[in-house]
Order: sequence, then C-alpha cells, then structure tokens
Amino acid sequence: MGEKKRVAVLGATGAVGQEFVQTLEGHPWFEVTQIAASERSAGKKYLDAIRGAGGTIGWEVGGEVPEYAREMVVRSIEQVEAGELDLVFSAIESGAARDVEARFAAQVPVISTSSAHRYDEDVPILIPGVNDGHADLLDAQRANRGWKGWVAPLPNCTTTGLAITLKPLHERYGVRKVLMTSMQAISGAGRSPGVPATSITDNIIPYIANEEKKVRVETRKILGRLEGGRIREADVRVSATCTRVPVIDGHTESVSVETEGEADPREAGRLFDEANASASVAGLPSAPEKYYAFHTDPTRPQPRLEREVGGGMTTTVGRMEREELFANGLKYVLFSHNKKMGSGKGAVLLAEMLLRKGKI
Repeated sequence: MGEKKRVAVLGATGAVGQEFVQTLEGHPWFEVTQIAASERSAGKKYLDAIRGAGGTIGWEVGGEVPEYAREMVVRSIEQVEAGELDLVFSAIESGAARDVEARFAAQVPVISTSSAHRYDEDVPILIPGVNDGHADLLDAQRANRGWKGWVAPLPNCTTTGLAITLKPLHERYGVRKVLMTSMQAISGAGRSPGVPATSITDNIIPYIANEEKKVRVETRKILGRLEGGRIREADVRVSATCTRVPVIDGHTESVSVETEGEADPREAGRLFDEANASASVAGLPSAPEKYYAFHTDPTRPQPRLEREVGGGMTTTVGRMEREELFANGLKYVLFSHNKKMGSGKGAVLLAEMLLRKGKI
C-alpha cells in the first residue's frame, strides 16, 4: 500500500472514538496524525482529556491507552487540518455530525458511525463483505455535491448483524419478510443518556427510541441493488422489536424469514460456510479468519462465548430451523458484536475495503 494514509479521529475521547484509537494502533495502512474532540478537551494531551476526577482514566474499551495516542494533543473540530489528511473517521453525535461531516467531505473522504447521512439518496450504507459494490455510489455522491471526498456511514449496529446474515439467504432463496427481535447490549446505549444500572439490572427494557425504524429502512437499502446511480431498495418487509438486556457487549437477535423459494435449514447452514470461502474481506488487516461462525449446537450463540470470536468481527449464527408460520421460511439466532464489527473496528474494516477498491 506504500506510505500509510494519514487519518484523523473526530470524537476521539468518546467510547466509539476510543474504539478507533485502539483499532488503529500499529495499523499497517493507516496512521492517526490528528485527533479531535469537544472544546473542553481541545489543547489537552489525549490521556489528560480522558482523565476524570481523582486521576481516574476514562478508558472504556479494554486494555491500555495506546502509547502513540497518550501524548497527542487533542484539537477542536475547527482546528483539524483537512488538507493534511487522506481520511477522516467520525465518531461524533448525529446531531452535530451532518454539518461537520459534510464540511470535511468537501475536502477528504469521511467514514462515519453516525446516522446523519445514512438515508440520503446518494449515500450508500456499507458493510464490507455484504454490499461492497454499493461503494461505486460514492463516485456519484462526490460528483453530485462537488466534493473532493465523500461520506460513507456504517449502519446501525443492530442492522449490521441482521444484514450480514440475511445476505447469503437473500441471494439463495430470495427474502420476502423478516421478523426480528433483538436483545441488545448495555454498551449500545452509550454513556449519554445511557441505561441506568437500576433500570437494566434484573430487567429488560422493551423499547429503544428510533431503533426499529433504522433497522427497517437500513436493511432494505443494504440488500438493494445499485442501478443507474441510485440504490433500488430490496423488496423486503422488515418488522423489528428492539430491546435492551443486561448483557455488557454484543447484540443477540432472533430472526424469522419468509423466503420466495423453499429453504432447507441444513442447506442454509452450509451457505454460511460457503460464504466464508468467498468472503470479499479476505486479506484485509481487520478481517476475521471467518466472516461467519455457524453452529449446530442449539445452545449457541451466547454473548459470553461469541464476543471474542474473530476479535469481535465474526458474526455467529445458530438455531437454524424451518419456520412453520410461513410456507417457505427459516428461523435462526445471530450474535454480532456491537462495539467491534458494529462500530469503530467495522469502520476501519470499511476503510480497508475502500482503500483496496481505490476509493481512498
């Protein structure tokens, strides 16, 4: 890849920003040259910016704060020099992200974890290994807006696991309807507003604001086709019930699928093994050895057993059975790591895919 690409992390002190900082440590293709956060952090060394009362270090992603980042001086968003960058990773809140990301995209490519631009017609929602071909829409986006760069957002972390598992089923059988109930980890709520311990302990919270609409809309877009410079959404009806459960990391989802053609559970299981052999992400630095892990053991997947598989980048599928409610259908359970594949590390994998495709 020649010289490393110079990257910035926006929102570097937050939980998702910390995932970027950790994932990019020693990366063979990317080098973090600028980090930015809010005005209250600007001018401080990174370690001091995440330091709390009494000298505590607010490092939320495990392990130690990477050495390369500790002494880096945090900039305000306005102080970031876009002209000295090849790529920006944005982990800022959606409310501020729309204007900020557009401002940077005018000069340099932006990969985002926010929802700010996901639903724009000329913006693909990309999952490496699922809809890589949609990356060509970035060229149209750049031309439409007169930008030198573009914005490429990840999907909602709940959508990620669902879309990844639906891809081989949709290609083989044609998916018509999806009924999904999620059991989402506490970490997906973030720190603000978050889920109070007294609310989630010994409890299930049966509603997550805006989550179900995001899953419905994003799944159709991700599984759609790029035609004539726009994405034609997949003709798939999605019903989602999203809940928060007392699990720290990792989203589990129970899925029922109606298919156009007859779907055999044993064959469906083999599709995931076959998809591993042809995974487009193979060879990328952040890609897992196996994109899918398929289990016939009916007690899998389980968050505590699956969250470390593939460094959090493998999507696990189990309980594959015939769905008796439909003339043709399947039901299964999936596990996807919301803080890895569904967040910063997944965004770095996306950057790797786009660099290999010549988009960066």
